[in-house]
Amino acid sequence: MKIGLRTIKTVIASVLAILIATQLHLLYATAAGIIAILSVGNTKKTSLKSGLGRVLSLGLAIILSFICFTTLGFHTWAFGVFLLVFIPLSVRFNLADAIVVNSVLITHFLVEKSFSWQMILNETLLMTIGVGLALLLNLYMPDNEKQLKEDIKAIEEDFRTIIFAMAAHLNLEKIAPLDDACLDLRSKLRAALNQAHIHQKNQWISEEDYYSEYFSMRLAQLRILRDMVNLLIEIDIDGLFVDELRKVLISTAENFAEENDGKLILWQIEAVYQNYRQKPLPQTREEFENRALLFQFLQSFRSFVEIKAIFYQNEQKI
Repeated sequence: MKIGLRTIKTVIASVLAILIATQLHLLYATAAGIIAILSVGNTKKTSLKSGLGRVLSLGLAIILSFICFTTLGFHTWAFGVFLLVFIPLSVRFNLADAIVVNSVLITHFLVEKSFSWQMILNETLLMTIGVGLALLLNLYMPDNEKQLKEDIKAIEEDFRTIIFAMAAHLNLEKIAPLDDACLDLRSKLRAALNQAHIHQKNQWISEEDYYSEYFSMRLAQLRILRDMVNLLIEIDIDGLFVDELRKVLISTAENFAEENDGKLILWQIEAVYQNYRQKPLPQTREEFENRALLFQFLQSFRSFVEIKAIFYQNEQKI
């Protein structure tokens, strides 16, 4: 059984919340511990958003319950009327995750049959202690930027391997292992993208989302790369152009890097494209279909590189 950092922080926040609430002689002190459990999130920003939402929702709940209990009395059905209004309003104002915890706090007014300032302060302190400790413990989050940089290197190496293999498999009928490699790379990219989102949400000030954008860009490239792999199975490239296209693929693999602007590769692809267009028109249906598939491959190849070129240009503007 593995105990993660979030579990440890949740336990500490919950225990401390109950102890503090007990020392302050608050009623229903254990509720502070439950609030702390619910408020320890995966990231700093999600914890802050959730905590503030619960505090705002408590204000709304107190106002609505005050109206219901003072006009209808401290009855169970009055609590039902409160829920009938509170739940839709919470959903309307994107406070749905605070419905349960604040509904529980409002039941304290119902049980005590009191809406005194002491009770309002009691419930406010329970919420403040629980949320506050959760936010305090969530100030520490392990920095995964080093891992993200390592993921970039590993993913770029996988791209190079696939493109080198494509160059080696020109005019061969079967390249199934490349499709398997693409699926494996897609899994790595999705995992890295998830970690990039977590990294961004753990930054209080910076809004830069470079890693998320980078891995999203590579995912877009991978979708096109898989199309290119499938096209290579179907086309028989003219012998005069096999070496030329192979050189472009090898050049792409050799220069595949985070800092590459893609301009040289785009120029090389265009040169192959123009040279092939100057060939005599196809004489048979088979030649025509083969030529069309090759053009489609080159167009996909160009789109593959353009995605990176656009990403590079956008990053240079920042």
